Parts: sequence; structure tokens; C-alpha cells
Amino acid sequence: MTALLQVRGLAKHFPTPGGVLKAVDGVSFDLAAGETLGIVGESGCGKSTLARLITRLMEPTSGEVVFDGQPMGGLSRRALRRRRRDMQLIFQDPYASLDPRQTVGSIVAEPLEIHGLGDRAGRAARVARLLARVGLDADAARRYPHEFSGGQRQRIGIARGIALEPKLVIADEPVSALDVSIQSQILNLLMDLKAEMGLSYIFISHDLSVVEHVSDRVAVMYLGKIVEIAPAGRLYEAPQHPYTQALVSAIPVPDPERPRDRIVLAGDMPSPEHPPPGCPFHPRCRHAFDRCTDAVPPVTNLGTDGQPHLVSCHLYG
Repeated sequence: MTALLQVRGLAKHFPTPGGVLKAVDGVSFDLAAGETLGIVGESGCGKSTLARLITRLMEPTSGEVVFDGQPMGGLSRRALRRRRRDMQLIFQDPYASLDPRQTVGSIVAEPLEIHGLGDRAGRAARVARLLARVGLDADAARRYPHEFSGGQRQRIGIARGIALEPKLVIADEPVSALDVSIQSQILNLLMDLKAEMGLSYIFISHDLSVVEHVSDRVAVMYLGKIVEIAPAGRLYEAPQHPYTQALVSAIPVPDPERPRDRIVLAGDMPSPEHPPPGCPFHPRCRHAFDRCTDAVPPVTNLGTDGQPHLVSCHLYG
């Protein structure tokens, strides 16, 4: 499949009084057209920063993003605005990301106005169609965000995200603030839109069960790095990195009779301001040995049948 997005060595380092905080540190991956890539990891591992680097809402310290064959780094402000028509973000907290002073109709129409699409009547008709597509009544356009539930507000955010008919949607924890019953509705809506519009997704979450439901491939982040990336089914059935194994072992099993070996990690994730030398995971790894403490592990492909399964771990290097 053709690569819609190519990320190469992407990094974002923030200077701090105590040194340098490495929020994202050398991330590389491809995203094919029509694919959904899930990105998982603990809070603070760099998932949301990565999303902002891809869309150039934040400038990288180093690395490159190529979207639809065009490098993002050298674009002027005007060219970047045109490019962003094809890549949109859906945020975690729909209440915080929606302007409380604007009506829903104005919020959804704003991207159309910014890019000069249609006249006032045409935009209003398009907003009505978008709201209907995400399951909201036509009179929603006249109301304000505080008049809606959390799930309805997220539907408004999705309507705004697809208003420009983008090629790529980056969903940053889009269901983590919602009740479980509402989560499934929003996930099904996102999948329906993907099929109808030919969308590609980067789906960011700390909930592995949610990511498994929607993703074609899954990338696991730890301390600013991708430590494993593989087809979703393979990663959940046979995780190879010790960190991924611990995450998968923590997924709740609905069958109480089914035994599950829970892998409990020691300690907390180190600060990205003071990452450990060598493998970043070695202080918490039950398999760590001498080499892990002083050498960065190579990326090893454990995949078969032309499906890469990349793991950054000395157990396989």
C-alpha cells in the first residue's frame, strides 16, 4: 500500500533548568493510505506531543514528516494551512476544545470559512449534513457546547474534524473522557466514517482494548520512543517487547474462569528529563542484563510473510 505519512527520526526536546526533557526521541514509522495505526503507552510517554509534531502544531527538534509525498518541514505558513486541510485533529476533551462562546454551527463551519469553501448558505447546508452524519439533530447548530452531553460534544468535534474531508485524522484519546457505553458509539462512528470517506487514522490511547478494536497496526511508546510496532492481531496474541507483554497482560478478561498471568512492572516510568542510559525500559524490565544498561537496543524485525514486526530490545538484537 502507498505510504500516506512517513515519519523519520522525529524528536522534540525541551530545555529545562535541570537539563533536557526528551518528550519524543527518534520516532519513525509509516502510515499507509486507508490504514489505522494505534499508538499506546502510559501517560507521559509522548503520544500527544507526537500528534502535534506530525501536524506541525509544534516544531520538532529534529527529524522529518512527509505527508502525501510532501515534506512538512519547509512549508510556509500559507502552504502549511493548505496542507492542513488534509490532516485534522480530534482532541481528548471535547468541552475544552470547543469554543463556549460560539454556536455549534459556527464551530463546525469555521474550518470551511478559514479555507474559503462555499458561501454562507452553502456552508450552512454543509454543516447540517455533517451534524446529521454524526448523529445530531439539525437544531444542534443553533445551540452552544454546554447544552450537550460529553458524547454529543465529541460528535461535534468529529463533525468539525471531517468538515474539510481530510485524508488523515489524528484522534488523541477521543473516548477516554466518555462513559463506556458512549465509547462504543463513538468508536463505531469513527469506523463508519473511515469506510465511507476513505480516511486514515492515527488513534492515540492508553486503553489497549480500545486500540485493538479499531487498529490495523499498533505502535507501543515508552519514554518518547517506539519500542514495538506490529499488526494488531499479532501484537496482542504474541507481544515480544517486555513492556508490551506487561501492558497486554493488564487487559481485563471478561471470562473469570480464564487464567491470566499478570505481569506487574516495578516502579514508575522514569522522567523524560533524566532517561536511563541504554535501553530506556531496563530499570523496570524483568529480563534486563548488563548490555541493557549501557547500549541502546537495535530495531529487529521479527515479522514473517512480509508483515514487519519491529521490536527494540536486546533480547532479539
